[in-house]
Amino acid sequence: MASRLVRGTAIGCGVAALVGGGVGFAVGEPVTPDDLVPARALPKDLCARIGDVSSLLPKASGGPVTMTQGGSTAVTCQAGSSRAKVRAYTSASVKVTVTAYGGRDAGAGNPPFTPEQMAKRTFGRSPWKAVEQDRPYPTKVSRSESGLAGESWTVHALVQRADVVVLVDYTASPIEADSAQRAALALADRAIWESK
Repeated sequence: MASRLVRGTAIGCGVAALVGGGVGFAVGEPVTPDDLVPARALPKDLCARIGDVSSLLPKASGGPVTMTQGGSTAVTCQAGSSRAKVRAYTSASVKVTVTAYGGRDAGAGNPPFTPEQMAKRTFGRSPWKAVEQDRPYPTKVSRSESGLAGESWTVHALVQRADVVVLVDYTASPIEADSAQRAALALADRAIWESK
């Protein structure tokens, strides 16, 4: 009888400890700025780390092409080539946006959202179609064609890993849709890797 009482008391104490951990938020204790995890700083040379993107562009020059970098909270890398520059019926542009998310207040009585939860929420809100292939990270893609014969394609690839979301916008003409999608996904994976 005594052992049952001791065991019941121990279980009761364990449950109370678990519940007590969340009591502060449950009773509406305010979240302080110290409770919110800030977004981590992305590398200042992120676009240079992603590397040469000349294979995605018309052969405008013999050398490698590095995207130009802009932004601070969300880093944007861009490169492009117009028909006028290469004097041919080809054009392409590529833009990579890398965003590292920070934590956010979830409202009274709730623990704050973590950076990873915020990145997942952003990814989940995208209406684009999820890619079910063997992908290392959650991925969504949107494709749209243009041109008289459907020779121009714009691919948007959205990839999420931990607290980072990468958006690749790739437009090229002429190109096949699958080729454009493979190129955009490969670039997104490179951006994810270099943003670690």
